[in-house]
Amino acid sequence: MANNGEPADIKHVKSISKIWLVPFIAVCMGGWMFYHQWSNQGPLISIVFENASGLEAGKTKIKMHNVDVGEVKSIELTEDLQKVLVTARMSANSEGLLRENTEFWSVNPRISLNGISGLNTLVSGTYINMSANLEGRSSRDFVALSAPPITPSGTPGLHVTLNSNAEFAFKEGDPVIYKGLKVGEFESIYFNFDERVVYYNTFIQAPYHKLITTNTKFWNSSGVEMDIGANGFKVKSSSIETLITNGVAFGVPDGMPQGERVNERSYFTIHDSYESAAEERYKESAKFVILIDDTVRGLRVGAPVEYRGIKVGKVLEINPPNGKQHKWLDSGVAIPVVIGIQPGRVEQTDDAEGIEFINQQIKIWVENGFRASLQTGNLLTGALFVNLEQYPNAPIAQMEQFQQYAVIPSISNEFSQITEKVSAILDNINDMDLVQMSSAANQMMADISASANSMNSTADDFAETLKEMDEQQVSTKLAAALSGIAELTRGFSTGSKTNNEINDTLETLQHRLRELQPLLLELNQAPNSLIFDKSPKPYLQPGSQPNTQQGNH
Repeated sequence: MANNGEPADIKHVKSISKIWLVPFIAVCMGGWMFYHQWSNQGPLISIVFENASGLEAGKTKIKMHNVDVGEVKSIELTEDLQKVLVTARMSANSEGLLRENTEFWSVNPRISLNGISGLNTLVSGTYINMSANLEGRSSRDFVALSAPPITPSGTPGLHVTLNSNAEFAFKEGDPVIYKGLKVGEFESIYFNFDERVVYYNTFIQAPYHKLITTNTKFWNSSGVEMDIGANGFKVKSSSIETLITNGVAFGVPDGMPQGERVNERSYFTIHDSYESAAEERYKESAKFVILIDDTVRGLRVGAPVEYRGIKVGKVLEINPPNGKQHKWLDSGVAIPVVIGIQPGRVEQTDDAEGIEFINQQIKIWVENGFRASLQTGNLLTGALFVNLEQYPNAPIAQMEQFQQYAVIPSISNEFSQITEKVSAILDNINDMDLVQMSSAANQMMADISASANSMNSTADDFAETLKEMDEQQVSTKLAAALSGIAELTRGFSTGSKTNNEINDTLETLQHRLRELQPLLLELNQAPNSLIFDKSPKPYLQPGSQPNTQQGNH
């Protein structure tokens, strides 16, 4: 290139090289991604577990309705080294689900009486399940459940609390039955040491929770119920499920109104049976005492009290304490039995007015022979019940007082009456002089034997006399008969007068028959000859010829 001597124009360039645009753009994109990730990531929560069985950091998912909503980030021991602290990152859209009542639990394969669960984890591995409750304050720290909840939080239905101080017990997961259908389960159990009562938190699923009213009764329906009492032998079972596990049933007993719907966490008592639950409709009882001189073995609390076969109450207490129990061992001391006559069973109001009516009525009846007795209701078991009856011939009695109860006079039961009669008969037998009676009986038998021998001898003599008399009479009559036969035979013999007369009679008869022969022949040939007049025809002898000359004239 030729240089014309002109000075070069030198310029200083201060621009940045375009190559730096690449890392700049990369940094911007990274910052944007970091911001996007930071702004869209969910909260970090901590969950305390009993152990970390099946859990893995970076792999174990947190699910709700089988949808991933989080992931375990780290697993470490708590400060006291007793449990496991799991840190998990939740998705951004799960922010509103993290409330203080939200529940977490690990899902593993489980086999129990209530069924088999968690089999899908055999392929996918253990995961953490979540049940959200939108009520309560927001929270980031949780304690996991040791087992899956019986009823996940938020399930529509009704929570009620059942209580029982009976010997039977239930466990979590036991069913609640309505007419054979499983409609709920026991969720948790709490024992109150002060009250000594077991409380069961129970959940009734929708729409069956609408059946729970103020008059609803719960009763034990576990396994097979067998009742052997005064009313006979009964066997009852609620469902096949309750044959394996325990359970309760509920309903409104017959004859009671449905009642009003209840609120959450209402309290109900678990009764022993439907019969005892149905008894709750009768709230009030007029209480009396009967004093029993017989044994009360076979009588139990709850046994029926009947009036002429109709149940009017039940036995409330046997031998109530009164501070004088040492006297029960004394001879002739009656055993008190407290009974309750329920006004509602005798068509009276179930209140204080009905009780007053019963008290006044029983007082009048007692003065007119109203008595109580123990009767056998079941011969197989010997179960007893209290029978109330009117006895018009009973002696007049007034109602006495035992502690705070009026006393209904009692009489012995049928078995005791029979026993008394048998005892009286045996006493009379014991009072007899059996030795003297035996001697008299032996003498009487000897006299009877001698009399019998004398009668036998007399009978033999009499028979011999009759035999001789019979033989003489028969011989005389036989001889007379033979003589008559001989005389008759001689009268018909040849040459006798009778024989000749018979022969003459026979010859005369034959001659008359020969004379009648022509007339018979004429009638045979011309039967009308006796009526019409005709010239007689010559009689032709057999073998003769007719006269032809006469016919020619």
